Amino acid sequence: MELRKDPITRSWVIVGDEAEHASLPGYCPFCPGASVPPHTIATVNSGAGAVSAVVHPSPLYRIEGEPQRRSEGIYDAMNTVGAHEVVVQSVRHDMELWQSSEGEISQFLLLAAQRIQDLKNDLRFKYVTLFKNYGAPAGQEFSHPVSEITATTFVPRRVLYELRASRDYYLDKERCVFCDTLNQELRKPVRIVEELGNFVAMCPFASRVPYEVWIMPKRHESSFERAATAPGAHVDELSRLLRRTLQRVMSIAEAFHMVLHTVPNTYQKSNILQYWKTVDEDYHWHLELMPIVAARAKPYFLKEVYYTPISSEVAAERLRKLSVR
Repeated sequence: MELRKDPITRSWVIVGDEAEHASLPGYCPFCPGASVPPHTIATVNSGAGAVSAVVHPSPLYRIEGEPQRRSEGIYDAMNTVGAHEVVVQSVRHDMELWQSSEGEISQFLLLAAQRIQDLKNDLRFKYVTLFKNYGAPAGQEFSHPVSEITATTFVPRRVLYELRASRDYYLDKERCVFCDTLNQELRKPVRIVEELGNFVAMCPFASRVPYEVWIMPKRHESSFERAATAPGAHVDELSRLLRRTLQRVMSIAEAFHMVLHTVPNTYQKSNILQYWKTVDEDYHWHLELMPIVAARAKPYFLKEVYYTPISSEVAAERLRKLSVR
């Protein structure tokens, strides 16, 4: 496999001809007692049940080697160097995040933060993130409750858009655009789903899909991993809000994508992007949840304009009314 860059959209795409690996019926590599368990990288077990990070059985990115960026005429390509890990959320095969206790979710978030921090020590990696695909429409890969972490030698395009917009806003106003957005939403909370301690769940003003929800800290912080591992971190509040938000999402959707947007690896300096100079002041970490509602699904047009038949104000009102625990 190799990474190829689209010269028009500037997106990196993984291209490969690897054969698909057929899974054995009823076999789960992440359940206790698996005959061929994946290599365990780290484990957190504070009494709420073990949470572990393991090497992905069929990784898209591999830790060995160098990117070796090269040109093919006007095109750019490089090796798929990086890291691809699986965070096994529970030893139980039937215990998803929204069914877990706050302690179990806290362990999951803490382990994810520790793995992101550790991977950022590798100066080859520009960006490290956590994501979860749940349900067949979202491309769920494993039946066991897991999330995934990837470390890449490039910054994904959407994150680049956010970084550039955040930098431009800060250069103009010397404020964080995410903080300003959050403050405006809290003053008139029609798009707020729930406010819990130091965190807020809200439907973005320009939601891309029905019931899109972002979870953000009220206090400015560019780095999720730094915030989650700092003394006095309110991980328990984040865990509760994440569980309640996912319960709401699962009440109206059959599947979802969840992705963490955190600050890029500031140890990995870029003379071209130059986003690191004010990034701690202008960027704000957040979790993005994109529910997949089959009855409301619309095609993603080639002109790249999203369409949602439900406004963020109506979505937030409906989500607030749903019963959660």
